[in-house]
Amino acid sequence: MANQVEIKYLGNLRTNSVHLQSSDEIITDAPTDNKGKGEAFSPTDLFVTSLGSCKLTTMGITAQQYGIDIDGASAKITKVMSSAPRRISEIHVGIFFTKELSPENKRILETSAKNCPVSKSISSEINVILSFNYLDN
Repeated sequence: MANQVEIKYLGNLRTNSVHLQSSDEIITDAPTDNKGKGEAFSPTDLFVTSLGSCKLTTMGITAQQYGIDIDGASAKITKVMSSAPRRISEIHVGIFFTKELSPENKRILETSAKNCPVSKSISSEINVILSFNYLDN
């Protein structure tokens, strides 16, 4: 069964999205550089956030399979927009680990992150710059 989301336009460049399975809600607002108030995630913010979240989740699944502890790992995302046409042109993804990992575990996790479903769904026109940051870097 496919997951479904219901989205309502609330006016003033704001939407409310409801994840029907869980009833979780997300408000979006247009960014200040595109006629909005910037009071919530913008749709493009959610796009890049999903990439970082997907990488961490996919690594979490892999970590469970291999008995690797990545609790506390995090991602920092920077989105670069182009103006003509207005679109995401570049995404910088930094993955940060809080625990020491063996070279083999690093390789396993990096492969997993690079193959997350969102990564595989991003247009080749978007430059994704991925870095892994370990305690021993």
